Amino acid sequence: MTEAYNEMKSICVFCGAQNAVPEVHKEMARTLGIDMAKAGKQLVYGGGDCGLMGAVANGVLEGKGKAIGVFPRSLGRIEVEHKGLTQMIMVDSMHERKQIMYDNSDVFVVLPGGFGTLDEMFEVITWRQIKIHEKFVIIYNHNGYWDHLITLMDNIINVGFARESNREFYTVVNTKEELYTMLGLKA
Repeated sequence: MTEAYNEMKSICVFCGAQNAVPEVHKEMARTLGIDMAKAGKQLVYGGGDCGLMGAVANGVLEGKGKAIGVFPRSLGRIEVEHKGLTQMIMVDSMHERKQIMYDNSDVFVVLPGGFGTLDEMFEVITWRQIKIHEKFVIIYNHNGYWDHLITLMDNIINVGFARESNREFYTVVNTKEELYTMLGLKA
């Protein structure tokens, strides 16, 4: 399985865009970006310049890597778009944003985030469930951030609202080492 991840060159990162979050999460995202660039991996993400989104993009750029942002024009009223990316794709809707991020990615990594992060994650998991794709979805449970979500997802399966086999549509990792091994990165 590790070999399959090593072949994946374009990593889509779903994560939060809020600045008022613990620095430990932003630093993790920045370091991930730097290490992605060192490994020759391209970032595809939501195009923001704040929170973990900005941190991961700035890390990739700091490491001299490629960062592609996909930013809805209407979001400019709420968030700041990143002005220094390798490529910025402006779109008219969140649906178009997610489709372009999906089309340009080999694997999805879910870092700590809010409702938008959950929306993106659940959409690609659902797309995998209904056989639109077979790309890997990795949930990085950094510092236990997603503990409650993982409990909820387990409950959905345990109660019968999703099949036991649905666990195959995503992988939860709890350490940087696990994440890096799956993505073919070096710490």
